[in-house]
This record gives sequence, C-alpha cells and structure tokens, in this order.
Amino acid sequence: MKSSKLIMGCLATLGMTAGVASVQANVDRDAIAERLKPAGTLCLVGEDCGTAASADAAPAANGNGGAGDIDGAAIYNSVCMACHETGAAGAPIRGDEGAWSARIEQGWDTLLDHSINGFNAMPARGGNPNLSDEEVAASTAYLVEPVMDVPELGGAAEEAPAEEAPAEEAPTEEAAAEAPAEEEVASDDATEEAAAEEAADGDAPSHAGIDGEPIYNQACMACHMTGAAGAPIKGDAAAWGSRLEQGMETLYDHSINGIGAMPPKGGFANLSDDEVKAAVDFMIDALD
Repeated sequence: MKSSKLIMGCLATLGMTAGVASVQANVDRDAIAERLKPAGTLCLVGEDCGTAASADAAPAANGNGGAGDIDGAAIYNSVCMACHETGAAGAPIRGDEGAWSARIEQGWDTLLDHSINGFNAMPARGGNPNLSDEEVAASTAYLVEPVMDVPELGGAAEEAPAEEAPAEEAPTEEAAAEAPAEEEVASDDATEEAAAEEAADGDAPSHAGIDGEPIYNQACMACHMTGAAGAPIKGDAAAWGSRLEQGMETLYDHSINGIGAMPPKGGFANLSDDEVKAAVDFMIDALD
C-alpha cells in the first residue's frame, strides 16, 4: 500500500514538472516569435484587421508616403537591416548619401530591380523569397527615402484583384478553425517530450530548449542560404569543414560578436546569446 502511494506521488510530481517545463517552453517561443515576427499577416476580406488605423499610421512610420498599406519599415527591419545598418558585404548604409550617390544616379527602377532580382553580394529579395514585389518596393522605398525622392508607389490598381479572393479563401476559414486544435495537441506532445529529455540530461546547455530554425530564417538565411559575402551555405559540408575544426565555442563567439563581413548576431542586436547559439546549432545539425 505504501509502495502504491509512493508511485502515485512520483507520477504526480513528474506531471507537475512537465507542465511547468511546457509553460516555460511556450513562453520562450512566444518571446522569440515577438522579436522575429513577420512583417505582415494574412487578413481575409470582410475581417476587421485594423486597416484604417494602419493606413493612417503607415505614412508617419515609414516616411515614404507611397507605400500604401504595406509597412516598408517593418520589412526593412526584419530583412534588410542586418546589412544596410552595418555595411556588411559592402551594403550601402541607410542615410549615407556618399555611399548611395552613384546608386541614386541609376534611378529608382534600377534600384528596385536590384532589390527584387539581387545584385552582387545582395541576394534576391534580401534572401526572403516569400516577399512580394510590392513588399520589396515598400522596403526599398523606406531604405532610400533619406537620400532620394521616392516615386509614389501604386496601390489602388493592385488592390482590385483582392476583391476576387473571397470565393477561394472562404473554405480556408473552416479549415483554419480545426487546424489549431490538432497543432496544439502535437505541440504539447513535442514540448512534453523535450521537457522529459531535458530532465533526464542535467548537463544540457542553456540554449538546448530554444528552436533555432525561426531565428535562422529571419536573421541568418539571407546570407547562409545564398553564400552572400562568403558566408558558408547551410548544409555545405565542405564550406563548413575548416570552421568546424575551430570548435563550437569559437563558432558561437563569431556568431555573437561578429567576424569579417558578418555583423554581431547577424545584425539582430535584440537576440540573446542563447538564441544565437540555437541558430548556429540549427545550421550545424543540417550537416549530419
């Protein structure tokens, strides 16, 4: 009888521990997501998505006056800032008239073409293929606005096709209502498994529970998916060989403090050291 009570007590303790670990993991992921959230979100026609407020706020926030409802500043901050705030890979720094003078002479259309299709070390769309031409145009306008007169970006003609979308998008609302429950169950299971593994391994590093993939996608992918500025491409064992010989601590140090053309923390100073290490681990794991 005493053994039975002891077993039940242990099981209850393990359940509470797993629950606390699950909550902590969710908090960490929410914090990362907040810092690396995408520039825009999907809004179905008919929904109140605060478009009136964003339309009023966008001109003041962007300073480009022609980006319409697209927040060029937000896209710039998440995709372009790593290079254009630091000068990495020879990128002209935003607001530096000297660095931009020769480029401005080429005209807006040429600058936009380079932003969309890539030029020299700069990958197409800043390394984020999910950006539309309009989003690239808005972020480019925000980038060059301090040093040149930006033409007004069209919006009315491009918004018209969106009125035809409801017929195709409507079914996804029903599917979206069912999907979160399934994803939440799967996420809870995965979190509990991760918590159990951490409990079993008391020597796990402090960044072991951080998902490095979303951090890599936002902060590292622009260079490490294209090889821009000589960055070793994710999954290329030959390119990473000599770097791995230096050891993980050296790789962590270079990623956190910068080396060569790579700015500290990939240009995202708001990342913690542990988050940077998690992104490095994600890249290294791709070599296995």
